[in-house]
Amino acid sequence: MMSLSRALPLSSLLPLRYDLGLPLDFPSSLASARPDLFRLSHRHHDGVPLLSLADWPDHLAVSAVQRRHQASLSDPSYRDFKKPPDSSSAPLAFPMRFPRGYGSMKKVKAWMEEFHRLPYVAPYEDASGIDPDSDLMEKRVVGVLHELLSLTVHKKTKRNFLRCLREELGLPHKFTRVFTRYPGIFYLSLKCKTTTVVLREGYEKGKLVENHPLARIRDKFYYVMRTGLLYRGKGMAQLVLEEDDVIGGMEKQMKEDVKLEDDDDDDDDDVGDHDDGGDEDECYELDTSDEESESDDDD
Repeated sequence: MMSLSRALPLSSLLPLRYDLGLPLDFPSSLASARPDLFRLSHRHHDGVPLLSLADWPDHLAVSAVQRRHQASLSDPSYRDFKKPPDSSSAPLAFPMRFPRGYGSMKKVKAWMEEFHRLPYVAPYEDASGIDPDSDLMEKRVVGVLHELLSLTVHKKTKRNFLRCLREELGLPHKFTRVFTRYPGIFYLSLKCKTTTVVLREGYEKGKLVENHPLARIRDKFYYVMRTGLLYRGKGMAQLVLEEDDVIGGMEKQMKEDVKLEDDDDDDDDDVGDHDDGGDEDECYELDTSDEESESDDDD
């Protein structure tokens, strides 16, 4: 709905499949499940497969900023009453959460107030009549990126994934500069050598403010896998210890059995010295020992 042609290439949607919570077979499943909204088509000049919009639903063409404004009017909070109407937090303003010490600068405050005085252009509205080099177009770009991140499950995605949608969304070539120009709205993470764009208002103390149902399922799955690996690791270590105990116990038992056999042999020898009614082999061994002892005495 935010694209210029009301269609998106499937190749541009594939990288965003996980972030948007789409199923593996979303091209066919979306078109079959909601034929009133989606249909599969091909681009005329190159035949690229597209996911097109079959009909324009007016009730869905509402941005996250507009829904937030409507919620504040229907159920205002203490902060909504406290805000003056001509402040930088006027209605239809982007929520700002600056890094520590950044938002208190006078130049930044003046710049943000001037930015919020500009009219809000919803990402679902036609922006063909706006000057591409104007500040209003820059605010429209911020609104499009803000809405796109609001539609994701975890309120974040990789920066390279957004570049795949640049032409379809009508974004300028260097649109990624808005992420650094507006640090109160966006946050860039460089972990694991990957640039991830995060929506600041979506997180509070490192946790999602509005936990998506799919995000809860993923968190539970991650918890099960993590604890399962830990328990399995402990189980394997315990299994190794048990095997060592078994082997050690078997060796100890074998040593005790050998010792008992040696003691039994010694007892049999003592009994044979005093008993003349033994077997022939025992008598032969005893006679041999007696002869050896007698030869020793003779020597």
